[in-house]
Amino acid sequence: MDPVTENDIRSSFVNCSKGDAKRLGIPKDLATRPWDQLDFLGWHDPSGNGRGYLVAPGPDALVGVALRYETTGSGRTQMCTICLTTHTAGGVSLMTANKAGDAGRKGNSVGTYMCTDLACSLYARGKKAPALGRRYREDLSVEQKAARVRDNLAAFIARLFA
Repeated sequence: MDPVTENDIRSSFVNCSKGDAKRLGIPKDLATRPWDQLDFLGWHDPSGNGRGYLVAPGPDALVGVALRYETTGSGRTQMCTICLTTHTAGGVSLMTANKAGDAGRKGNSVGTYMCTDLACSLYARGKKAPALGRRYREDLSVEQKAARVRDNLAAFIARLFA
């Protein structure tokens, strides 16, 4: 992913109002993010209120998505549907997002199970390990795993517009 600016981020959101996008907290460490290892930028609202955000390259422009998740988490082992990393005890959460446009304004939403810390790109590249440090063995290259992250995330984002 190419580095992004605060303006890039705020103007990219497709499922919240411009006012909401203007008020959301942007990460302060944009300059130090490992951009060459990210397929999308993901972060949480620092208030700990169960809000998360992601910004991903789209076919024509960046696509920003406001997410909600339950902060208590599950005590079960679960697998992220984006990077296929298995986590224990709250490491995966059901991330829900209002749909884009009229459907979202009517309250329609979509969801997917994602790494709670939104670090799917780093898990796929082996730069970060789940809490137990165990991973399923795969015969895929790092680039193939990263491509899978991009494909799975693109499928989730496409559901926002369906």
